[in-house]
Amino acid sequence: ELACYSYVNLLRTCTAKNNGSTMWLVDCACGVGYHHVRYLNARIQKMVEHQNLKSCSSFVAINGPAHGPLNERCGAEFVQKSQKPPHIFGGPECNTIDLPFCSLDGDADRIVFHFRLPDEQDSFCLLDGDKIAVLICTFLKQEFDALEQGIGSKSKLRFGVVQTAYANGASTAYLKSLLGIESVLIAKTGVKYVHAAAHYYFDVGVYFEANGHGTVLFGDAFYDSLANAEKALRGQPRGRAHLALERLRLLPPLINQAVGDALCDMLLVDAILYIMQWNAVTWSKLYEDYPSRQCKVKVKNRQIIETNSNETKCMAPNTVQPALDKLMEEIAGSRTFIRPSGTEDVVRIYAEASAQTYADILATKAARVVHSLCDGVGEPPEFAGHIR
Repeated sequence: ELACYSYVNLLRTCTAKNNGSTMWLVDCACGVGYHHVRYLNARIQKMVEHQNLKSCSSFVAINGPAHGPLNERCGAEFVQKSQKPPHIFGGPECNTIDLPFCSLDGDADRIVFHFRLPDEQDSFCLLDGDKIAVLICTFLKQEFDALEQGIGSKSKLRFGVVQTAYANGASTAYLKSLLGIESVLIAKTGVKYVHAAAHYYFDVGVYFEANGHGTVLFGDAFYDSLANAEKALRGQPRGRAHLALERLRLLPPLINQAVGDALCDMLLVDAILYIMQWNAVTWSKLYEDYPSRQCKVKVKNRQIIETNSNETKCMAPNTVQPALDKLMEEIAGSRTFIRPSGTEDVVRIYAEASAQTYADILATKAARVVHSLCDGVGEPPEFAGHIR
């Protein structure tokens, strides 16, 4: 109820005259989110009607528990990993070709967005956790800047974002350009690690893993900053800074800070797009992902592999990282890292480069390094044909 109220009031702060509303198809992975999405949408539409808001997005739930098997060919994980739209098992009859989607996972704590390009039925554009983090940071930076300009002083708030090594390098570069290098941190893979880093290092900390699990954390200094801004603006004619203050105050009730909540994230993303007068296509063009390749190599004992604190460097065996560094030197602008699985005797490999061919070559060679120096089992994966 509180999230719906905050969402609708955030929409009311939009000053644009054009209709920024969207119809979203919400793929609920045949899980628990289905009934909640239907309730949220009905509640929001009623609030909008009572408050005489000129327009509002709608959220059409598909793939409910009675429609098909949980997470099978649908849901956030399937969409993100397969880079394909979900299978529609059931839901209202509608033309899905031109509508943007968001996909939840089965227990509705992860979300990704996706769409087809107009007039290109076979196209698929994914807006994953990296894109969500970039959108939220872009909006927050805009509002913080407007507030600072209005009160005439620089904020001392620590505002930043936490990613993992799996975040696409293009998103990291964009965020460093937007917020500054010191405001973008890389933490160990896993929600508990990125959440802890966002809480410890920032007063306003954004974190999203690429799989769509994340949130925004607001510390005490954030609320103190807003209280001080209100005092500074008191008595001044209402302007852009007052609007920023209003928007920032509405965010904490909308966002679930305790745990990843895909429904709150869905409302937040839509509200930002509505206010910015953007659609999914505009959002997708903030930056272009670098091509990447992920794979894994079976090993006899994963315990021999050790990494640094954020898993960007291999510390043991000590021959591995120099070999990986040499591979990266051979392909300009490339990046690769390895990390042992936490549950099975495999080593996971991530490779990224300026072109897919180079990413495939790097992944193939990195897999050979791991296989050779970490007691690999069987044959290493190969993506680039016959290369030296």
